[in-house]
Amino acid sequence: MKRILIVEDEMNLQQLYLNELGQEGYLVETTSGGDRTIDRVKELSPQLVVLDLKSPDLGGLQVLEQIKSYDEHLPVILSSAYTTYKHNFSSWIADAYIIKSVDLEKLKGKIRELLSC
Repeated sequence: MKRILIVEDEMNLQQLYLNELGQEGYLVETTSGGDRTIDRVKELSPQLVVLDLKSPDLGGLQVLEQIKSYDEHLPVILSSAYTTYKHNFSSWIADAYIIKSVDLEKLKGKIRELLSC
């Protein structure tokens, strides 16, 4: 079973991800973000991380850099409610970018794509 770490500070979205991705057959773990994220990555060894850009302690891009410094091959999907970040996506080291939505079909598709590589 593939393990996914969801980094999201909104509890209702954490629960949505747990339910929806769990039904897809993934083992889903969550953290609220910030400086705890890299510890959770080391502890859980997920196969993929979904990272909210608006992290409460550290900024999402700082967390992304920490994750990629620890394991450059770990796929990371950036998640944001703000479309302005998407324009700078090509310069980031993330593997994908999605706009947050309660409809998780795009996220599920991107997860399947990245985990099948």
